[in-house]
Amino acid sequence: MMNFVHIDIIAKALNISPKQVENTIHLFAEGATIPFIARYRKEATNGLDEVQIAAIQKEQKRLEEVDKRRESILKSIEEQGKLTETLKQKIEASWEMTELEDLYLPYKRKRKTRASVAKERGLEPLAQVIMEQKSHLIESLAEKYINQEVPTIEDALQGARDIIAEVVNEDQQARNSVRQVFKRAAMVKTKVARGKEEEGKQYQDYFEFEESLQKIPSHRLLAILRAEAQGILRVTVEPEVEQAIYKLERQFIKGYGKAADQVKMAIEDSYKRLLAPSIETEFRNIAKEKADTEAIEVFSSNLKQLLLTPPLGQKRVLAIDPGYRTGCKVTCLNENGDLLHHTAIYPHPPQNQQNEATKTLQHLVQKFGIQAIAIGNGTASRETVSFCQSIHFEMPVVVFTVNEAGASIYSASDIAREEFPDQDVTVRGAVSIGRRLMDPLAELVKIDPKSIGVGQYQHDVNQTKLKENLDRTVESCVNSVGININTASKHLLTYVSGLGPTLANNIVQYRSEIGTFQSRAELKKVPRMGAKAFEQSAGFLRIRSPKNPLDNTAVHPESYPIVAQMARDLGVSIKDLIDKSELRAKIDLKRYINEHIGLPTLQDIMQELAKPGLDPRGEAKTFEFDASIRTIEDVQEGMVLPGIITNITKFGAFVDIGIKESCLVHVSQLSNTFVTNPADVVKLNQEVQVRVISVDIQRGRISLSMKEM
Repeated sequence: MMNFVHIDIIAKALNISPKQVENTIHLFAEGATIPFIARYRKEATNGLDEVQIAAIQKEQKRLEEVDKRRESILKSIEEQGKLTETLKQKIEASWEMTELEDLYLPYKRKRKTRASVAKERGLEPLAQVIMEQKSHLIESLAEKYINQEVPTIEDALQGARDIIAEVVNEDQQARNSVRQVFKRAAMVKTKVARGKEEEGKQYQDYFEFEESLQKIPSHRLLAILRAEAQGILRVTVEPEVEQAIYKLERQFIKGYGKAADQVKMAIEDSYKRLLAPSIETEFRNIAKEKADTEAIEVFSSNLKQLLLTPPLGQKRVLAIDPGYRTGCKVTCLNENGDLLHHTAIYPHPPQNQQNEATKTLQHLVQKFGIQAIAIGNGTASRETVSFCQSIHFEMPVVVFTVNEAGASIYSASDIAREEFPDQDVTVRGAVSIGRRLMDPLAELVKIDPKSIGVGQYQHDVNQTKLKENLDRTVESCVNSVGININTASKHLLTYVSGLGPTLANNIVQYRSEIGTFQSRAELKKVPRMGAKAFEQSAGFLRIRSPKNPLDNTAVHPESYPIVAQMARDLGVSIKDLIDKSELRAKIDLKRYINEHIGLPTLQDIMQELAKPGLDPRGEAKTFEFDASIRTIEDVQEGMVLPGIITNITKFGAFVDIGIKESCLVHVSQLSNTFVTNPADVVKLNQEVQVRVISVDIQRGRISLSMKEM
């Protein structure tokens, strides 16, 4: 059943119309995926994109969790017989988890506390009188409560203060006052743990450090929290004590005298013992969550750019995983990425078998009709590229350098073992390098995104949220490109909208038993491919050279009748409609609007007819580093060098200039103008010119600038 309160809250939070939210939630309830909704239900959502649709889903889940918690809280308080109508209304009106927990705090079943012990000893009436601050005869009042369990006046007053401290801690207004102080003035303070100076020298910038919690960048906070988790740093997050206590005293102190003094003492105790630790934990969690979100967004953005790296396409590739002592592992792949042959060559020291290696590569290129050579960018990469470029081949062969980050993870994975059960990890790694050149997306989806090397503190963030976000990023990329159903691996098919592991496996099984798919409609013959799964997936799957040309486009099968009608109205075939722009120009889209299809879908159809089967990623390009730069010793200040952006973080961009060391362009050096977010000015795999501004050989660090480049 649709919850219209949720709809209104989501609409206000995301600044979109309630109708857009309602329709989107309805589509989710029907089993629609985010890519499907964004691509094929624009009329229902009024053109919401994937980010907005995902935000609706996230907020809906949050509100459902609040509903569950509210129900549990109401039940608990009711069982205690303490649920008043006013309290019930407050709880039912709350849509923030923090506010709900504050309302519940006084009724929460607790372990034995100092306040509960004092109450058991009958000191609650004394605490109430002291809090009223109307009597100054404190000792006389306290004396009445002396007994075997409360032997002295000071014991009675201490018990009363313990009760007052808990009252202050559980007061919603008091907690919000302290939160305001934390929000405005909390500082992150760090000190190195005793005896950890040498072990934690990588964190030496934080051995004696202080920064506003409100202003600390996410990457710095995550580094500090990592050091704390490793026992290197002692970290506190709090404002000046006096600021918070002053706020509390304004709320609870009603005058002067001994009663007020007792309340002041209770307030200070409450803040230091109860409130500050609780609110510090809360603000640490909020700050960590914010830092996680930023880091995950950076990672997702980088991953998306990496997955959408332009492919070489279906070409015959010779792939080399380069090395010195152990040689270079060579594999030959056909147009579909199938392994045809593998061997090893030893052109580099200590063997220096260049003549033999040259003959081997010339023979393999000739025998297997090789069109491109893919060389991993690890150890001996530059030397291997130069060596291959120096060879004369009988046919044109283009040499590419391929980012091999994560290839070793893939080669030892279950997926690799399933694909190549009879080959060792070195062969699998070389195959992966070749396939990455042919189709980066199809190969990289097999690797845990955290191992691809384009993140920022990805091992320190909330792993559940990271996985959700990265899976959604992979799904978005896979579906934006479109997948060749006759060549896609089981793993790639898993990410197609509406499929998942079981159907992906069934498709591959069908393909191996029956043969290639001749049409999208044939998908319905795949075991367990129901109407909903077909609806969600069909538009993202492609048939190359199909009988129906629409099967190689992003036009959804549900829209085929409309396209057929357009062709009939013009007296031409669908192929004519695709081939001739002048025919498409004659179509009046408004004639084809009906209750199921509106103008946005019709416009998408026309765009697809104009570029059927076109890969949105572009084409792979070669790149050459400066030939004179091979090691960090070759790099000098002032040099201007070509490079490729390999990673983007909040504090800058890392650039590969053809050596093993990482080179950083700090955010302050990315542009002549002020840069807030590096991703606004650079992209992953972008070719750039950089100027060297410092070289630290001892630490293996190079600082670069792109100013005036």
